[in-house]
Amino acid sequence: MDYKIARHNMVENQVRTNKVTDPLVIAAMEEVPRELFLPENKRGIAYVDEDIPVGGGRYAMEPMVIARLMQEAGIARTDVALVIGAGFGYTGAAISRVAETVVAVESDKDMAMAAEKACQALNYDNVIVVEGDIGAGYAKQAPYNVIVFDGAVAEVPNTILDQLSEGGRMLVVVHAPGKVGIARLYERENGVVGHRDLFDANIPYLPGFEPAESFVF
Repeated sequence: MDYKIARHNMVENQVRTNKVTDPLVIAAMEEVPRELFLPENKRGIAYVDEDIPVGGGRYAMEPMVIARLMQEAGIARTDVALVIGAGFGYTGAAISRVAETVVAVESDKDMAMAAEKACQALNYDNVIVVEGDIGAGYAKQAPYNVIVFDGAVAEVPNTILDQLSEGGRMLVVVHAPGKVGIARLYERENGVVGHRDLFDANIPYLPGFEPAESFVF
């Protein structure tokens, strides 16, 4: 399989056709070999326009959603970004082509090791993969100019919102039970965090951020 052609077709048919016009985002999607950030048995479907299950209840988010979140974040070359739920590392790698530094936190040891290995193989040395509780973010390096969740959440945790810098942007798909998932932009201005909804995005939940179970009597 010619992955370079598949990657180009992904950009032309999935990314550009879904309102992604930022040249830096498009260049990042053209550059990063998505197949290297997936388990070997999934590499043949690396460029399909859907979420790819990668084990342990985790999914590689579809490329179009990643590209749109990156564009809405307005990432600058001087930005430090945090990725919540790095998985095998693709989202962090894509953001690293635009931002100055990316901290990608992942609770699964094997996934964190695979993400780090893939980034090292490509000399993406501005990506720091941290094994740790994704529900806590990574306060040690906070605040961050950009925070991106690599999966949907039922509710946005204040613990991670608190790690957003003044002028910072957080992009996350909020998927409340029984409702359509919505990509949402949070921004901190003058110490106050506000948000606005961007577009529909029905992606799977990031483990640990699912809706709380309700009891039925």
